[in-house]
Formats: sequence, structure tokens, C-alpha cells
Amino acid sequence: MVVGLTVPPAASLALVVLFAVERCVELAVSRARLRASSGRRAGGPFEWGALVALHVGLLVLPPVEAAFLGSRAPAWLAASAILAALAAQGLRYWCIASLGAAWNARAQVDPSLPIVDRGPYRWIRHPNYLAVLIEFLALPAAFGAWRSALLLNLLHAPLIARRIYLEERLLREVPGYTQRMGSKGRFLPRGARGSP
Repeated sequence: MVVGLTVPPAASLALVVLFAVERCVELAVSRARLRASSGRRAGGPFEWGALVALHVGLLVLPPVEAAFLGSRAPAWLAASAILAALAAQGLRYWCIASLGAAWNARAQVDPSLPIVDRGPYRWIRHPNYLAVLIEFLALPAAFGAWRSALLLNLLHAPLIARRIYLEERLLREVPGYTQRMGSKGRFLPRGARGSP
């Protein structure tokens, strides 16, 4: 039991419900955009299924850990985690709006679409994946669910790394992509410490 104030569990649960609704809307938008475009996908059915399962796990495991193992975050951590998760959602929507027709959940690269280097893509190559990485830390933290955070991130890291590798390989085949985007960091602007 954590000594001190805690954020009401309802706030963390509301965050999970918001993310679940967002994911459903995101998949519907993605399906429509995939039908209207062509191109190759970064990864196959196994990778996609594994990522979907992990995103479902992200919404289920932290509240289950809190309910059955009594995990609780101190108020400062829960509030910070909720704010970080909401900021990640804001970044995600900015990415979707910036990419327009080029955005989809399956990382399908359509070489006929223009290269997008506006919005957050002005500074980094993969702001949408940055949002996902923040979510995988923030949602479990909102519940104080360190076991869920550890398990989910250990399983997610190799999958997201492979997806980014495969997507970048497809993007580098698009004429002009390397010249316009190659000098930018993946998750942080170049010049920021630790930017790959």
C-alpha cells in the first residue's frame, strides 16, 4: 500500500476507456485508408497480430494488476502518467493529421503518395512511434502497475524495433525520402542526446 494520496482509480480507468475507443476509431480510419491506397506493408500477419495483442494487453493488464494485486501509483506518478498519456494522444492525432492519406495502422507505404515532412515530421522521422512508446510507459504507470509495464515493454520492444526497421526499409525505396528525412532522428530531433 502506497502511503499518501492517490489518484482515484476511476481517472485511470477513464483513461483506458478513452484509449480503447481511440484504438477502435483508429482501426476504422486505417481500414478506409488502406482500401484507398496501395503499397507494401512493414511486416506480415504475425507481427500485426502480436502488436494488436500487446495493445489489447496494454489496456487490460494494468487495471487487472491494480484490481488483483493491489498496485497503486502515488498521486504525483498517476497524474504525471495520465498527462503523459494524453500528451501522447495529442502527438498521435497530430501525426495522423500531418500524414493525411499516408497514415495507416499497418505501416503500409504507398510510394505514390508524397513524402510528409510537416507537423512533427519536420523534426523527427517517427513521432507516431514515440507516442506509442510513451503510452506503453504511461498507462501502466497510471495504475502503479510495474509488473505490467515490465512485461509489456519487454515484449513490445523487439516488435516495434522490427516494425520500424521494416518500415524504414520501405520508405528508403521511395524517391526523395532519404534526402528529406534521413538526417532526422527517429524519436528525438538531431542534436538531442541519445537520438539515433
